[in-house]
Amino acid sequence: MRRVSALLAISALALGAITAAAPAANAKAVGEDSLATLLTSDGDQFDKNAKDFDILTEAAFAVVAAKPGSPVALVADGTKRATVFAPTDQAFRVLVKDLTGETIRSEKKIFEKLVELAGVDTIETVLLYHVIPGKTLTSPKVLKADGAKVMTAAGKTVKVDVRMKPSLKITLKDKDKGAQDPKVILSALDLNKGNKQVAHGIDRVLRPITLS
Repeated sequence: MRRVSALLAISALALGAITAAAPAANAKAVGEDSLATLLTSDGDQFDKNAKDFDILTEAAFAVVAAKPGSPVALVADGTKRATVFAPTDQAFRVLVKDLTGETIRSEKKIFEKLVELAGVDTIETVLLYHVIPGKTLTSPKVLKADGAKVMTAAGKTVKVDVRMKPSLKITLKDKDKGAQDPKVILSALDLNKGNKQVAHGIDRVLRPITLS
């Protein structure tokens, strides 16, 4: 929790550019619990649960530690509306395998490999590509966004593709045309529901550029 507090303390410095460009927020009052608080509520440590978000949160902490003014700190300020498409630890494992050909089991080693391969600036850009600033997009709104291109905090769009038959499938089309597009994990919809910041788990990492 100390690290979440540190993120919150510096987030005001990082939000100027994002909030200036963000769409007008819905005036309806909702909760202000931040996504950072939610995603670190399991202890904020690497573990063996591939379905949670330890690598994502550690990557965010690493970016803000290296770049205190980073807009990534938005997710620690629950007073600001945002929607995050949150890659699971397994999603990052798939990314590392795509980049290196290696299957790495340890979450800590996956994180270290990403830092080695990409560096903080690239990781920051990738994280911001998962954030929709200024909007609380709950699952009903995501379903209604079929075909829409939503603007991310990285300044690039992600297209939402919704298929209802034979079963519900929500796909996010990113900028890497040569890779499989992430899908929203239906059992991980509306994380932090009832607050200004919500997240939806996804099974792959969104790519703002072609990596293959």
